[in-house]
Amino acid sequence: MAAAETLYDVIRRQGITRRSFTKFCSLTAASLGFGPGAATAMAEALETKERIPVIWMHGLECSCCSESFIRSAHPLVKDVVLSMISLDYDDTIMAAAGHQAEAILKETKEKYKGKYILTVEGNPPLNEDGMFCIDGGKPFVEKLKWMAEDAMAIIAWGACASWGCVQAAKPNPTQATPIDKVILDKPIIKVPGCPPIAEVMTGVVTFITTFGKLPELDRQGRPKMFYSQRIHDKCYRRPHFDAGQFVEEWDDEGARKGSCLYKTGCKGPTTYNACSTVRWNGGVSFPIQSGHGCIGCSEDGFWDNGSFYDRLTNLHQFGVEANADKVGMTAAGIVGGAIAAHAAVTAFKRVTTKREKGDAS
Repeated sequence: MAAAETLYDVIRRQGITRRSFTKFCSLTAASLGFGPGAATAMAEALETKERIPVIWMHGLECSCCSESFIRSAHPLVKDVVLSMISLDYDDTIMAAAGHQAEAILKETKEKYKGKYILTVEGNPPLNEDGMFCIDGGKPFVEKLKWMAEDAMAIIAWGACASWGCVQAAKPNPTQATPIDKVILDKPIIKVPGCPPIAEVMTGVVTFITTFGKLPELDRQGRPKMFYSQRIHDKCYRRPHFDAGQFVEEWDDEGARKGSCLYKTGCKGPTTYNACSTVRWNGGVSFPIQSGHGCIGCSEDGFWDNGSFYDRLTNLHQFGVEANADKVGMTAAGIVGGAIAAHAAVTAFKRVTTKREKGDAS
C-alpha cells in the first residue's frame, strides 16, 4: 500500500524548494501569532502528516464566506486548497457536478470515516421539513446530518452557520437555524463574521492541519486566537474614545480628524473579532479605518440588535458607568477637581503659614 501523501510531498512535486517551504512555515506561524518555535513544529507536522480531507457544504447563504476565503494572503488560499488540505468537495468551486459530486460525498464519508473535517457555509431551514433549501434533491438539513455523522469535527463558517444571520432574523419564516442547534454530538468550531476575515479562515484550517487538534475555543465555541479580544481593545481610534472625542455627524470636524465612531453606531466595544489587528484585504484596512463603524457582524443576532447606526448604551468607561455624552465631561471634571484640590491645599498652606508667623511674633 502506497504511503499517504503529505503537504511536503505535494509542494516538492510542484518544484518548491526546501528553503521556500521553511519560509512558508515561518510566515504562516507569524501570521497566526505563534512564537518562533511554532515554525519548526509546523514544518515537522506538514512533512509527516497526511493531508486532511475537507468537505465544504453550503446551506442558506450568499457565498460571501467562500468569496472571503479565496482572497486569503497569509497563507495563500492556493497553498491551503492545493497543498495543505484535500478539499474533496465544494460545490461552488469544484469541477464535478450532479451525480459525480454526490459520489464524492459518499466516497469521502466511507473512506475517511472519523478523519475528515466538515465545513459548513450557511444554515439549514427547518420549516416545512427543510424544503426551503434543497441540495441534490434532498433537504439540506438531511445531507448535513448525514455527513456530520462520520466527521472528525465541524467548522461553522460565518454568521449564517454560527448564529443564523439574516436568514434567522425576525420573523424567520423558514426557521433558519445555526448548525449547532442541529448537530449536537460533534465538536463545532464557530468562525463568525459576515463574512469572516480570510486569514482567520485559513488560519483555523492551518492550525488543525499543523497540530492535528482543534484550537482552543471560548465559551461560545470561537477560536480564542482570533476572537479573544474586542475590536475596541486594539482599535487605533481608541485614544479618541478615552478622550471623549467623537464623530457626532457624518463628515463633521470629528470625522475629518479621525475621532471615535461610537456615537454613529460603532459596535466595536461589544464585538469580538480580529478586524483591528489582522484587518482585511491582505492587512490593508478594516471598516473603522475606512470611516465606517463596526456593525458587529460576528456577534449573535446582529441583524435583530437595532439599526447599525444606533449607538450602544450603558457603556462602562474607566470602570465607572458612563456613556459617550459624559466621557468628556467626566474627564474635564477630573481635571477640574484636581485643579480645585490643588488650589485648596495651596490656600490652606498659606493660611497656616501666616498663623504660624503671627503666633511667633
